[in-house]
Amino acid sequence: MQAAAFLILLRRLNRGVALMVGLGLLATAAFILADILLRQVGRSFGGTDEISGYAMAIATSWGMAYTLLELGHVRIDILRTRLVPFGRALLDLFSLTVLASVVALIAWKCWPVLATSLKNGSRANTPLETPLAWVQTPWLLGWAWFALVAWATLFAAATLVWQRRFDQSEAAIGAFGETEPRP
Repeated sequence: MQAAAFLILLRRLNRGVALMVGLGLLATAAFILADILLRQVGRSFGGTDEISGYAMAIATSWGMAYTLLELGHVRIDILRTRLVPFGRALLDLFSLTVLASVVALIAWKCWPVLATSLKNGSRANTPLETPLAWVQTPWLLGWAWFALVAWATLFAAATLVWQRRFDQSEAAIGAFGETEPRP
């Protein structure tokens, strides 16, 4: 598969993931709203703060890959803007290499957290006593997905740079100011 087509496929997959994450956040918001309304009549579901925290952790881990492919991660690009296309491409590849390495390390370090929860049958120290593995599994999978997408994007972008297709590489992994149009 060609690098540019592969990046388009990754973008489509991540849009689907982002849609699912967004629906999960909407469901969480509806749950919280229902709990707030119930409190007005002296009732409550209880645990909405706990559940919303879990939803945010899971949404964040899964949403990072989408943000990467939509070029939403923040970078300081004062030096980058002064370089020729090849220099910009090298800085972009360096930036993505560092990001992919850090995310892979985070995903790697998430496993012992989940493994310990599974081994000990750990539960949240809250009234809901949520089994932590229920939350940590999708959280870990989100980080693993982000790492996989970051490395796949890096290799696809490196292929584009190797082929001297700097415009396509910049469109895939570049950094753009607020006033700059994205290619």
